[in-house]
Amino acid sequence: MSKKTSRQSAQLNQAHASLQQAISWYSGFRRHGNSPPDDRLQASVRSDLQSLQNALDKLDRKAIRISTFGLVSCGKSSLINALLQEEVVATGPLHGVTQSLTILRWNPLPEVGLNAELIDTPGLDEVAGEARATMAREIAQKSDLILFVVAGDITRTEYEALRELRSTQKPLILVFNKIDLYPNQDRQKIYRQLQQLNATHSRGGLKDIIAPHEIVMVAAKPQPIQVRTESLDGTVENTWEHPEPQIEELQSALAQILQQEGKSLLALNALVQARDAQLNIAHKTIELRQSQAEKIIDRYARYKAIAVAFNPIIIVDLIGGLIADLALIRALSKLYGLPITTYEAGNLLRRIIASSGGLLLGEFGSSLFLGVGKSGAVLSSGFDSTGAITAYLGTATVQGAIAGYGTYVIGRVAQVYLEQGCTWGEMGASTLIQEILAQVEPNTIIYRLRQELLELV
Repeated sequence: MSKKTSRQSAQLNQAHASLQQAISWYSGFRRHGNSPPDDRLQASVRSDLQSLQNALDKLDRKAIRISTFGLVSCGKSSLINALLQEEVVATGPLHGVTQSLTILRWNPLPEVGLNAELIDTPGLDEVAGEARATMAREIAQKSDLILFVVAGDITRTEYEALRELRSTQKPLILVFNKIDLYPNQDRQKIYRQLQQLNATHSRGGLKDIIAPHEIVMVAAKPQPIQVRTESLDGTVENTWEHPEPQIEELQSALAQILQQEGKSLLALNALVQARDAQLNIAHKTIELRQSQAEKIIDRYARYKAIAVAFNPIIIVDLIGGLIADLALIRALSKLYGLPITTYEAGNLLRRIIASSGGLLLGEFGSSLFLGVGKSGAVLSSGFDSTGAITAYLGTATVQGAIAGYGTYVIGRVAQVYLEQGCTWGEMGASTLIQEILAQVEPNTIIYRLRQELLELV
């Protein structure tokens, strides 16, 4: 087994283990933390749990999902038939025949150890605007590779759909079909047209929608050719011949993807789907348990304020305050029941300190400064005079208020990081996504999306 193949298999196995771990956690009793099982919470995250299970099932099948998009009669169904080498999907010459999703199994390279699922979708112009965007987005998010089929000049509808699909951060191949009818069309001409549309409609907000090497030219179902046959006796007969599909460019591109990065692509997309599902679960959990979290934060802020205010020893103020903040983070973690490892808990604390550094430094400085004054008042005169008591209480009140406010802010920041931290850790989806993207080679289809995906991690 080559080093590249071995690495891809390892990535696939890690993704499988990560999804199993996530499903076990969110489906188990521990998921509810210190709170009793919440039917409303479980109902709200049911679709996300199903998304996790669907991603795991796809890994079990080792199935690369390839979805085709395009306008009515651009040749999507014909393209699938050509790839399968049999008339499986109905086609029609005048209007779109595909009215619903059609999923077909395909195994072009058994030696790679992957299967493929070809998805034929309704024509983009058969679905209303917003519904079209929603359909395209939902199908694309569950796909590993997108084939966008065009024939002739690219229309505004095709361009808008292409932009929508591009925004899903999925690898995309533009398939220019019917080259037998457009002999003067070439890859560079298509690329220049897309660049012009991009400049006109995106106002510079998008990079290249597609690169030249991501464009392939095919004739999935070439037009019949009339053949005139004249026999020796002078009889003339006109017949129609059906040329073989010309899809070699596409076949070669798909074979290269499956061989060089198929398993990595499958693992990466499963992890992205798992990450999004887990973030949704975390967001809904925090939202539904917000009132309980506010009570916990208020309680810790109040207790810390009182303890710091009445304690006369500086070092106890500082150490006790830190312990209180750590206890608050731990209490919130238990409330939400989100999977935070010891390793990630340490990272969480460091990130909170970094993001709230000014606040914590201010609290530390004020505790040190006011603590000195408070301790000095006790040591110099004890509580023998009304002035000393007044000075002590004034200093203690200010110090307690600052400490309590600091804990309140820490609690709020911790909520954000607990929500985001559920996908990190040694086998977390975000961690593995980063590791896969760090190993991507420049000549792969994933490499083009590398920076975009890293920005989302």
